[in-house]
Amino acid sequence: MEIKVVENVKAINADIFVVNMFENEKTLSELANHYAIEEDNFKGKFGETYLLPTYGKELYKKILVLGLGKKEDLCPNKLREAVAKAIKKAMQMEAKKVAFSLEGIGFDYSEQFTMGAMIADYKFDKYKSEKKDNGIKEVYIEANQEIVKKSEIIAEAMKFARNLSNEPAQFATPTELAEIACDLGLETKVYDREECEKMGMGAFLAVGKGSIQEPKFIHIKYSVNNPKKRIAIIGKGICFDSGGLDLKPASSMLTMKDDMSGAAAVIGIMSVLKELNPQVEVHGIIAACENMPGCKAYKPGDILTAKNGKTIEVDNTDAEGRLTLADALCYACELGVDEVIDMATLTGACMVALGTQASGIMGNDKELVKRLIETANRSGERFWELPLWEEYFDSLKSDIADMKNTGSRWGGASTAGVFLQKFVKDVKWAHIDIAGTAFLEKPQKEFIAGGTGAGVRTMLKYIMEI
Repeated sequence: MEIKVVENVKAINADIFVVNMFENEKTLSELANHYAIEEDNFKGKFGETYLLPTYGKELYKKILVLGLGKKEDLCPNKLREAVAKAIKKAMQMEAKKVAFSLEGIGFDYSEQFTMGAMIADYKFDKYKSEKKDNGIKEVYIEANQEIVKKSEIIAEAMKFARNLSNEPAQFATPTELAEIACDLGLETKVYDREECEKMGMGAFLAVGKGSIQEPKFIHIKYSVNNPKKRIAIIGKGICFDSGGLDLKPASSMLTMKDDMSGAAAVIGIMSVLKELNPQVEVHGIIAACENMPGCKAYKPGDILTAKNGKTIEVDNTDAEGRLTLADALCYACELGVDEVIDMATLTGACMVALGTQASGIMGNDKELVKRLIETANRSGERFWELPLWEEYFDSLKSDIADMKNTGSRWGGASTAGVFLQKFVKDVKWAHIDIAGTAFLEKPQKEFIAGGTGAGVRTMLKYIMEI
């Protein structure tokens, strides 16, 4: 789908012409006013639509009236959701050219219009033997060309990440992620098992021992001269999580191909940095492996030694993500960066707390956490700060090692955060738990079921605004 910015959208010969309507107000289309409002009593409540043939009286074949609710309640996020609804409706009608005329909007809608249209246009049909071509080819809008272009790039990064999250584990292996990373055109180093052993990554390597798939530690670097800041973004890269020897129930394993959504987000982010050209040095880091119950699998009771020398008693092999992140955090902190931010489908506890509506965030620097929350709000995502109190570490104490990898079931998201903090040294750090937001089991707002690319748009906006 291509979004075309035009000066006069009313002159476009489109299959569907979309006009907005605020609740109990009229639209710019007299035809729509007559049929929708006067004849059928259409109210224009938020999310409602009314489709009207033009009977050859207009340039376009049909008019779609898009309800935006009360004018005073409209915000960029709600506009994005409404635009997505209109796009999906147009796709159902198999329209190829759609023109939007948005009137009376009290803010610049260029970014969220673009995001809504492109998020809604997404589908993952790679493995369908019969593919339905109901995609929209062209969308016309009067908007800010520069903002639309940047938003398209960010939406493409989200699509990249969504595709990876939706891929089955048989495709998205650690080796495949490494090969995809190497094809981004950035400076990339992939460490194999032996190299990780030399670096002392005992926690990461233990998780991957039970799988036939070789672990890969991936470091992607985007460089500029005289960067304003240096940051590292870590993505959890568990390409499939069976739970290991502490095997998950079958129903809990169905979507575990998505446990590398943090890694997918990092690859999506890194894929567009050359195009966006931020003046920031960015390191994308992924500790990629599978957590499987093979004959060499790590076991409950094992003692692991992380890259920083700290020892970990394995209390549960299904708390594997934090083990891989432990070594990734140690590695990132040695790069001389100003900030380290990790994104991970880490805990069911975070999903229980926040559902699919928000990601949890915590960190050792209040200003960094605050900026990320504010950036998420402006990007169309939600981050909610959870506490990182030292008391949460009490349940992680071990009699025979420095710590255990799991503790009490209560406050599980914060307990995992406190665990990760033990592997952060001398750098500002934030942890974003995307367990509830990275993968949807049913459609939600502008998203279809499946991968969402959680964290991509927030991190790209954050990087661009540094």
